[in-house]
Amino acid sequence: GLDQTAVWLLIVSAAVGAYMAMNFGANDVANNMGPAVGSGSLTLGWAIVVAAVFEALGAIVAGGDVVGTIKGGIIDPAEIADPARFAWVMFSALLAGALWLNLATALGAPVSTTHSIIGAVMGAGIAAGGWGMVNWGTIGSIVASWIISPLSGALIAAGFLYLIKRSVTYRAEKTEAAARVVPVLIALMVWAYTTYMLLKGVSQLVKVSLVVAVLAGLATSVVVWVLVRAPIARQAMRQDNSKEGVNHLFTWPLICSAALLSFAHGANDVANAIGPLAAIYEAVKAGAIATKAGTPLWIMVLGALGLSVGLALYGAKLIRTVGKEITELDQMRAFAIAMAATVTVIVASQLGMPVSTTHISIGAVFGVGFLRELLKVNYAKMEAVVRAGHQ
Repeated sequence: GLDQTAVWLLIVSAAVGAYMAMNFGANDVANNMGPAVGSGSLTLGWAIVVAAVFEALGAIVAGGDVVGTIKGGIIDPAEIADPARFAWVMFSALLAGALWLNLATALGAPVSTTHSIIGAVMGAGIAAGGWGMVNWGTIGSIVASWIISPLSGALIAAGFLYLIKRSVTYRAEKTEAAARVVPVLIALMVWAYTTYMLLKGVSQLVKVSLVVAVLAGLATSVVVWVLVRAPIARQAMRQDNSKEGVNHLFTWPLICSAALLSFAHGANDVANAIGPLAAIYEAVKAGAIATKAGTPLWIMVLGALGLSVGLALYGAKLIRTVGKEITELDQMRAFAIAMAATVTVIVASQLGMPVSTTHISIGAVFGVGFLRELLKVNYAKMEAVVRAGHQ
């Protein structure tokens, strides 16, 4: 049997893990739902329901992968011979990360939950075994992602928005153009997500290669494109030929992309809340420091529940920050942001990089804002040239 201390450590760790997951839900839901709420596509209440369901699904279905990095990738468990000590290191990291996130959420700061827990694990590791404990290579790639992820988010979002502007809003017949373009954009989104799901979720059960996943995603997206073309064309013809009219067509794609982004987030980020808990569980149960072990389902479910509860209690405040306060969003801009965040998260988790969805989303919001300003300035210049020539 387990000794008393070990059992208590596990019980307290489970509570702190759930509290950590609550902070994750509260702090990070804004990235997924901010754009949808900010553009008026979803009410705050619905956003929270949709996010809670999809976050929990993502955590349980596809969350196992990143747990490994958090458990064994950041510090070298072999350096700590004593399992009990290792469990305490992980417990300290969990508690520190949770307290810091709680503070950040209270201040309304969109900090990165991923990097908070990574820093906490690193700090606890150094305290336990000195600087040699840390896998500096892993930390290096994480630091690189601080620069790469917001930039790629910004570039992809700006690219998508520019594509939409060129192919729809700059045309004389906006609704006709939208009837052609929106189904293609929906198909692209389905392609990205199906590929992600096959690589992340299904790979837990059957190994799926990248090529197979991409091709299967492509096939699914073609089917979806065929199915949505007619209904969207009908809807487009009912809208007036203006930017507002076209914007309405983006409502559903945006809601779907927000839901799927929540799924990706649940899969990517639940690991941070429960990775240390899973490590503690193994250390206590087996009395050994397991570097690679399956995370038990009850831990995944605990993480998923924590995410959903935190989201319901505190999510609203940060949704307002990301959705309303950085730049004005309409449905098209919000769709570009959601797509950029998804694509970046998919690529990163494929590379096993624990990136921050917060950084990517905020990068994407800025990318969209910059593109708007750039186009405005160019348009003003063109106008000036035309006026100068025609006094």
